[in-house]
Amino acid sequence: MALAAPASDDLAVDIRDLTVTFASDGGDVHAVRGVTLDVRRGEVLAIVGESGSGKTVTARTILGLLPETAVMNGAVVLDGTEIVGLDKKELREVRGSKAAMIFQEPSTALNPVYTVGWQLAEGLRAHGSYSKAEAKAKAIEMLGRVGIPDPERRVDDYPHQFSGGQKQRIVIAMALALEPTVIIADEPTTALDVTVQAEILDLLRELRDQDGTAIALITHNMGVVADLADRVAVMFNGEIVETATVRDLFAAPQHEYTKKLLAAVPRLEIVDRQLPASAADADPVVEAKELVIEYGGRFGRPAFRAVDRVSFSIAPGEVLGLVGESGSGKTTIGRAIAGLTPVAGGSLRVLGTEMLGVKEREFRRRRSELGFVFQDPATSFNPLLTIARNVAEPLIVHGAAKGAAAVQAKVDELLEAVQLPKSYGERFPHELSGGQRQRASLARALALNPKLLIADEPTSALDVSVQARVLELFGELQERFGFATLFITHDLAVVDMLAHKVVVLHRGTIAEAGPTAGVLGDPQDPYTRRLIASLPVPDPDEQAARRAVWQATRDE
Repeated sequence: MALAAPASDDLAVDIRDLTVTFASDGGDVHAVRGVTLDVRRGEVLAIVGESGSGKTVTARTILGLLPETAVMNGAVVLDGTEIVGLDKKELREVRGSKAAMIFQEPSTALNPVYTVGWQLAEGLRAHGSYSKAEAKAKAIEMLGRVGIPDPERRVDDYPHQFSGGQKQRIVIAMALALEPTVIIADEPTTALDVTVQAEILDLLRELRDQDGTAIALITHNMGVVADLADRVAVMFNGEIVETATVRDLFAAPQHEYTKKLLAAVPRLEIVDRQLPASAADADPVVEAKELVIEYGGRFGRPAFRAVDRVSFSIAPGEVLGLVGESGSGKTTIGRAIAGLTPVAGGSLRVLGTEMLGVKEREFRRRRSELGFVFQDPATSFNPLLTIARNVAEPLIVHGAAKGAAAVQAKVDELLEAVQLPKSYGERFPHELSGGQRQRASLARALALNPKLLIADEPTSALDVSVQARVLELFGELQERFGFATLFITHDLAVVDMLAHKVVVLHRGTIAEAGPTAGVLGDPQDPYTRRLIASLPVPDPDEQAARRAVWQATRDE
């Protein structure tokens, strides 16, 4: 469907025939090839595609944020100002006042040694004649506007004193402070819980509707696109392959790549997964009864109870989904099962060992029966070692392989099991994509044939199509090897794909638990209903209805 050409004064951003090339030791890399798109005032344009498609590079040209190795050709007009060719001083005038950016990871965007109020005021003073008192007053106003409670007090707090969702709100406040024409939101909800994500999307929607702010949304989450976007530009291999209104795109995608992206989105289908009868009669791999985990208070403060009287079990070969928001206690439980966090009360038996009061030397012999898949494999791999050496590390540490030849044969077998060519073993972690690194991480977790696998948000930062492949592979390996799994996540669609049972945690206690099909198909607790309503789905009409349900559940 052809889109009507907007009047020039309606355009916040106008990009024409943009080409970006990076110089590298291996030759020129053509990151963006002849891209033409625009962002209109009061509109959300979603730029979607997998990692490496060129979407972030395209968006960063709007602010002139490309490195010196980049060669840029074409036209990038921001609110009437041509960006290509501006010097550093002129770019500083544009940044913040005409366009601002919301980065994917707020923890790295905020300076940990300054208060959030100081950081908000810094941008104001850099672009205007604000006194110290005026800048602080404006900072308080902006914090209140983005929903930070008690902004008069919290303006003097440091970034580490805020939750992930609150830090993302602070970054949005910084972007809004100078009332820019356009906001560039680069994966603003990727690492957030679904309920916090829904709140951030609601805030961005208010900016569009009430202030007429133009938003360029960079994302791989098609549910977020359906929830927020007005138009969508699909990028593949540095080119725009399809542009359409959000409803036209979801109703009748034209390009094969767009169809593939939409097909890869996990959806709630309420699948009833049955365990083999033999698993029901076997002793549990993990059994928690009235489990209590506390973190000791400092400077005379009482201990904080992170997990309060939680009970559940994991049978051999069973996948248990542990879901909840940040701070619900799900990662704390995973760490306790691994023997990394002490148990304060109740009972927690892991592979036949009671973890209450356990000594490290008593549990050490059981560690070889545990496997771990972390959220970010890039930080869990040693960057100085090859992939093969990283995968072989558990075998060497636990003395499970004798000699380099035996290790190499086992590593090749593991890489092939996770569908990576064995030649990739000679590469270093930074030479693999995010999905490839996560596959290698899964190979390492399986190196010792574990009885229990602990997977902590293993797919939350992956592109939707890569996530789909990793989850499909995970399911195949789980059936093939028969290991029990604690799958920690905030994505209920992922739980629906993999888990036999689900435990929903809320503030350290169980809100609801049972077979996955029962909990997700007929949720009884208001918190579970809110989690389900918060999950974006790749359908604009259905998402609008779900948003109304979510708004209603906030008041329950």
